[in-house]
Amino acid sequence: MPNLVEQIREALSMFARTGTRPALIGGLAVVAHNVVRATQDVDFLLEAEAADSVHEALLKLGYRCVHRSEDAANYLRGTEGLDLLYAHRPLARRLLLQASERDTPMGRLHVISVEGLIAFKLQGYVNDPTRTRDLDDIRALVQQHRTALDLPQLREYFALFNQLDLLDELLGAD
Repeated sequence: MPNLVEQIREALSMFARTGTRPALIGGLAVVAHNVVRATQDVDFLLEAEAADSVHEALLKLGYRCVHRSEDAANYLRGTEGLDLLYAHRPLARRLLLQASERDTPMGRLHVISVEGLIAFKLQGYVNDPTRTRDLDDIRALVQQHRTALDLPQLREYFALFNQLDLLDELLGAD
């Protein structure tokens, strides 16, 4: 974890220099929502308009771009992975704006809501059903936050991906 801590601190500094306000997503956001799980990379959601400036800044920090599209980018530097998801659709932009700010050992971070995190995990799983880690994360997040979840919002996300039966299954599980 110490390498991840330093990596996040460096990324936050870079985001500040580029005038970008990211939100933590992915495995570390799962951990931030009180679900214990291991992860080896850092994932952020950021405004799509910041993609070019962040890309240049990451290259200057020694990262190598292994994939870049309109929707996402993946960077490596040695064993450090940094993944970016670009918010250009209204729902992703809303989730980015609604991310809550928290004090963490890595600095002050915006962290996506549990419902938003579940939505992104669901999208990953629907796009690639072999990503069973995403489904496991969804199950754990629903179980951990069952009494506090915004169910109408979750229903909206699961309906978007035609997965309402899965949501009903998750909510019915003990």
